[in-house]
Parts: sequence; structure tokens; C-alpha cells
Amino acid sequence: MVRGWDLRAGTTGDMVLDSARYAENIGLDGLIAGDHVTFHGFGYDGLITLTAVAAVTERIQLKTAVYLLPLRHPVPVALQVAQLSQLSQGRFVFGVGVGGEDPHEFTSSGVDPRHRGVRTNEALQIVRRLWTEDNVTFPGRHFDLHDVTLYPKPWDHVPIFIGGRSDFALRRAGRYGDGYTGIWQSVDRLRACREQIDEALVAAGREPGSVELGMQFWLAVGDDAAVARANLAAGMESTYQVPFDRFERYSPYGSVRQVAEFIAPYIEAGARHINLLPMQDSPEANIEAARAIQESLNDITGE
Repeated sequence: MVRGWDLRAGTTGDMVLDSARYAENIGLDGLIAGDHVTFHGFGYDGLITLTAVAAVTERIQLKTAVYLLPLRHPVPVALQVAQLSQLSQGRFVFGVGVGGEDPHEFTSSGVDPRHRGVRTNEALQIVRRLWTEDNVTFPGRHFDLHDVTLYPKPWDHVPIFIGGRSDFALRRAGRYGDGYTGIWQSVDRLRACREQIDEALVAAGREPGSVELGMQFWLAVGDDAAVARANLAAGMESTYQVPFDRFERYSPYGSVRQVAEFIAPYIEAGARHINLLPMQDSPEANIEAARAIQESLNDITGE
């Protein structure tokens, strides 16, 4: 996870870009950016963050995890993603979610939070068509398009990864996604996700098994597990405004090996991408923790 910049919070744009360069140089596979408009008062636009990162990197994959698509109109989003795809020469993965943990974020943006799922489903269909077709017409419940053409088109196929925990997210992944990223769920639940997504794939006339499974973890690394837990709890509670014990069973902390051993069963259960959100003391420490976990996972799984 690469953080957005905020001068008042002590994070400059140069710091973010330096950490992105470091992540690429140290050998990480990808960088992810979150996205909010005003989540309990704080915002960071994932597409803006990754556009800046794309300009200073060459190899590393870039992914939103997740972009709150229902808060936006899909036509300008389709253009922004197409330009980012071209700038990064095909390195961008569009991770999409519906959010909703802070309903005020939606009402502040003029969106009824009860409609976020339907808005997302319509928007996903629209952006896909705008990336590959001209003269798009879409008579939807929330978005009504007539004869819309959008250029530039993306560099190539933009993978869409659906994030979430609900059955709705699984069906959405089967209908519209190339990948699915789970969060705050057990290994057994991830195994069950495969079957539910495949059912949705078949219903949509798509090939079973064609959606890649993955997981996202908040975590903290440290020799003292109690200190690591405290750092992780502080980061998650300040973000979500709820007690850490609601997340603890799904959020690893401790030594690098302990964190890797927590994650490894998810890989054995079918996860093919792992997004890491370390709560360390600095952006550089986050990257180093992620790299150490990556190496430990490779050792455990033999990959």
C-alpha cells in the first residue's frame, strides 16, 4: 500500500514517489493505493496517487484496492483509467469496491448509500464498453448514456478486480471481474468464495475458474508481538473508528515469519495475489516489511 500525500499530516508528494521508486528497486511485485473522498473527513484519490507513481516507475504493477466507483460517474472514470493505462503502459489493475463503512461519505457526494451496489454494477458495464467500443448507449437505472464515444482507449485490457466480503461482491466478481480480492475473512470462507464466484461465472456465460482469487491484509511486523499489535490497532482504529478486536482475527502481527505463516494457508486455499497494508514507522519500513514477508512466503510455499 502506497499512501497518498498530505502536507498537514507530514507526508509530501516527494516522500510518496520516493517510496514508490524504492518499492520497485527492492523487488516488490506491485503497489496498491486505497481510495476515499471523505472517509470520516479524510480523502485520498487512488487514481491520482497511482498516476503520479506511474510517472516515476517502469516495471511495478499498480492497483487500486479499492476504488470507490459508486461515488463517481463512470464516463470520466473510464477516461482517467484509460489515460493511466497508457501512461503506465498496461501496468494498471482497476480494483473496485462499493465501500459504505461511512455512509456520510456517500451522502456528502450526493449518492444514496443504499444504491451503491447497483451503481457499481452499472458503472462496471459502462467503463468496459467505453474502453472497447464507440457510440455506447446504456439505458440504466442510475446512468443513462446515449451515443458516447471515449478516446483515448486503454493501452490494452484493463483487469478489473472486485474487492469485498459479501455475497454481492462475489456475484459481482463473477459477472464483471477478472479478479476478486477478499478482506477480513477466514481461509474456509476464501475456499467457499471460489464456488460462489464460479456459479456466477457460469450464470454469466463465462468460464469457471477464470476469476483470480486474492486477499488483502492489514498487518504489523515487529520482534515484540505486543508492540506490533499496538501499532496495528492504532492504525486500524484511527482509520475505521471502531475497536481493533473486530478485525484482529483476520489481521496478522508479530515477526515476519509469524505474519507469513498466517498468510500462507490463504495461498494454499487458492489466493494468487496478496495485498499487504503494513503499519510500520515509515513508508520505507512498510516496503521493507512487505519485501521480507514476500521472501518468507516464497520460502514457506516453495514458490
